[in-house]
Amino acid sequence: QVQFAESGGGLVQPGGSLNLSCAASGSIIEQHFGIYIMAWYRQLPGKQRERVAHLTTGGASAYVGAVKGRFTISRDNAKKAVYLQMNNLTPNDTAVYYCNRLPPFETWGQGTQVTVSS
Repeated sequence: QVQFAESGGGLVQPGGSLNLSCAASGSIIEQHFGIYIMAWYRQLPGKQRERVAHLTTGGASAYVGAVKGRFTISRDNAKKAVYLQMNNLTPNDTAVYYCNRLPPFETWGQGTQVTVSS
């Protein structure tokens, strides 16, 4: 079993920053988190869920073009945690953000709502 608990979202003005956290748990996570590619996904209103960033076990990261240079993904294998530092946020970043493995497990967390608005 796997579980993901995302947190850190909220309402922020354009140009602001947020740091999202994800705590992963479950027996599979306990055994294998350190070898998983972990990712952050988001679902914009009325759109399908999309991957915005991922991070390999070796530290290589990749970002979708819309967030490149503004978002930074990191992980703490000991804590089974993944983070997403988001800077210079725009209204187009308004979405529910989720973490999961890449490729994702069928199980998803509740996500954390990020709203960028003045």
